[in-house]
Amino acid sequence: MNIQVVRERYAQCSVEMIFGIIFLAGCIVRFILPNFKLLHHDEAIHAWFSYELLTKGVYQYDPMYHGPLLYYLTAGAFRIFGDSDLIVRILPALFGSAIILLLYGIHKTGWLSKNHAIWAALFFAFSPDMVYFSRFLRHDIFQLFFTILLLFAILAYIEWKRPGYAYLAGFAAACGMCLKEDMPVAILIFGLFFMVLICLHRIQLPKSWKRDITGAVFIAAGIGFLFYTSFLNHPQMFWDAPFKALEHWTSMHTQCRLCGPPYWYLAMFLLYEIPLVILAIFGTWQWGVKDRGVRHFRAGDDAPERGDARTSAFMGLMVFWTVATLIFYGWVGEKVPWLLIHQLFPVILLASYRVEGKKIIAGVITLLFLLGMTMHVCFTPTDINEPIVQVQNSEDMRDVMALIDSARTVFVASDSYLPLPWYYRGGRWDKILFYGKKVNPDVWSGKEPDVIITHDTDSYDSLPGYEKKPYHLSYWFSLYDNQNRALEWYFLRDGKMGTVNLDVFVRSNKSESIV
Repeated sequence: MNIQVVRERYAQCSVEMIFGIIFLAGCIVRFILPNFKLLHHDEAIHAWFSYELLTKGVYQYDPMYHGPLLYYLTAGAFRIFGDSDLIVRILPALFGSAIILLLYGIHKTGWLSKNHAIWAALFFAFSPDMVYFSRFLRHDIFQLFFTILLLFAILAYIEWKRPGYAYLAGFAAACGMCLKEDMPVAILIFGLFFMVLICLHRIQLPKSWKRDITGAVFIAAGIGFLFYTSFLNHPQMFWDAPFKALEHWTSMHTQCRLCGPPYWYLAMFLLYEIPLVILAIFGTWQWGVKDRGVRHFRAGDDAPERGDARTSAFMGLMVFWTVATLIFYGWVGEKVPWLLIHQLFPVILLASYRVEGKKIIAGVITLLFLLGMTMHVCFTPTDINEPIVQVQNSEDMRDVMALIDSARTVFVASDSYLPLPWYYRGGRWDKILFYGKKVNPDVWSGKEPDVIITHDTDSYDSLPGYEKKPYHLSYWFSLYDNQNRALEWYFLRDGKMGTVNLDVFVRSNKSESIV
């Protein structure tokens, strides 16, 4: 089949059909084998808090664990479908997949051409960072969904002048604010950009804009009040939350708890999304130099795709968004991999600009690279030496939990024990006695626990009647151990990892019966 036939068949397909196929493909890589990896350290915490909210009705905002919406969404899913790892992973996969549909919605506003929207959806569907964090119970993929919903609502309001879209924008902004403390960055970026367009008379708002925006603000305030007050259980928190968040994250910034250089996220781009970076640079050059088209327009005007000023303005927003987020997150002291997706989304839109002609080959190569990297980071069955995992619970813990499952009594003499509270929630924790630190063996004299778990740095050389086995609790990519072999590691993704280790003592006769 030659390229001309492919082009003709592509032209005959409706955009809805193409987006339906991309959405299905995006769902497959996000939903397939959701329990393939154990819950990440943070996932176990979020799942546990949601379970506590469901079973005890206990929740109060703490900026260390971000906003309340994630816990209410997850607790609601637990109530409907039951509490399980499956639901923990399906919920973010659902929101991550839905962003593909929002790209279609932005296309329908006229600000994103058919070809641009389709390639953006393809790159988003298979991006390793986007897929990985769509299979991950953290706030960020939910926040990104509401960020793009906010963008869609703004564009729809500009184009169609209906107050409902202003109210939708208020809803989306509020939900994002109820998820994470960095949502104001996206709101500020959008606000500044569209205020400039208004001041330059590039867009027009309806005569009812004051009423519509006032309504949106009231909707946002109402949603924020309900969630941050834990549905009126802690009413003072609505006023206290902003100050608590500012105080906490300012402190974290100065502590450099998980610090890195300002270019840390650029390095992450080169690790996992390097073809997108190249295409984004080329797409920005095409837009800014080669395709300098009509810049002045009024919303609603029809223009040819190549000279469409809406597309030009949209690309301007993507450039501003990319630069602003790279500067902001590069400055913030905390450097964690999930924050990459907020910077990556506009890069995807830059990379997907004018993927046509010979550039289609580059687009296909990019897709193949993204898919291969996605398969590696999401579906490698063992622990992987990748910065994207941050601090992931080791697959060794499956063996540890098998020992716990077969035991009658278990003593945990360590403060490193997550994700056990999640996996042994409810009555399953009854057989586990938690000490929190190393204790004198006389404490359990005569009780003969089947399994004793300690941290390897605060453990026992040996215990009479027990066999000692080492296991990894969690692991992470160690720059220190790989800095002198960076090129070799880049291609092999091997080498030493940083680990937190457990010593597990199994009663000798119990060990024999298990074998």
